[in-house]
Amino acid sequence: MSKTFIGIDVGGTTVKIGIIDEIGNILDKWEIPTNTDNHGESILSDIWNSVSNKLSLENVAGIGIGVPGFIDQETGDVYEAVNIGWKQVELAKNLKEMSGVPVFVENDANAAVLGENWKGAGGQVKNLIAVTVGTGIGGGIIANGSILNGVSGTAGEIGHITMERDGSPCNCGRRGCLETISSATGIVRQAKEKIKENQNSMLAKFYAEQGNITAKDIFQLADSGDTLSKNIIEHAADVLGLAIANLTVTINPSRILIGGGVSKAGEDFVNLIDAAFNKYTLAKAGEVCEVKLAQLGNDAGIIGAAFLVKQRLEKVTF
Repeated sequence: MSKTFIGIDVGGTTVKIGIIDEIGNILDKWEIPTNTDNHGESILSDIWNSVSNKLSLENVAGIGIGVPGFIDQETGDVYEAVNIGWKQVELAKNLKEMSGVPVFVENDANAAVLGENWKGAGGQVKNLIAVTVGTGIGGGIIANGSILNGVSGTAGEIGHITMERDGSPCNCGRRGCLETISSATGIVRQAKEKIKENQNSMLAKFYAEQGNITAKDIFQLADSGDTLSKNIIEHAADVLGLAIANLTVTINPSRILIGGGVSKAGEDFVNLIDAAFNKYTLAKAGEVCEVKLAQLGNDAGIIGAAFLVKQRLEKVTF
């Protein structure tokens, strides 16, 4: 019988778990709640109980797990994962003791880019940048066939590129990060600023009626012809296009993938990013690179975590 891999994607709300075969097909998948009480002390046991109740590990080659935090690549320890309350957790060691199979740990954004490149829009290229545009902005980079992590695991933290020197405060403690402009949170922030300046706009009237506004609302208002909303979306895309154009002179990728909740706005938003990218990028780098929508959605993390096992055990690269 062929071996399978278990891919796990730990999020702030749910933990996604999948059984993946050797060519990347999902044989089964499910979710459990992420219990962040007491610094997430029960998360690992919850995961193991769910897996062990679901299947025997007799034909499982290993477990891959993506975590939203800083990872020690050599040991599989989690330095810190703020969203789930973890700090200095010996994740690989503890889960290996529970399961009896090899365990490999990666940052969740890096796991997602591995998944997209194995079975999604990446097409198994050797040089790839994936950008996740949601509440914040995350990223993963594949360089010469392997994930780029850096010395302290911060390579690929695309959302914290400084785009405005004296810009808005960011959760990282600095100002003007890409995340403050082009994420869903950044788009909403800009809308609220515009509302104060344009009380008679369609945007302001919507906000007054609803008492709140989301990035999805702003995209819909832009589609309905609201000029302010359209300007906000175009600015967000322009700044993101500039950021990835600057990255291409360092990484020189053949593909850039745009995923995450904001990417659900569809091809129009990606086309705006692509136009900005081509406006700002060095011609020699831009002519060999295409900007595309990611394809795998919420499955990217579990597929990528499974590929991590395959990559480490079989020494395969893209």
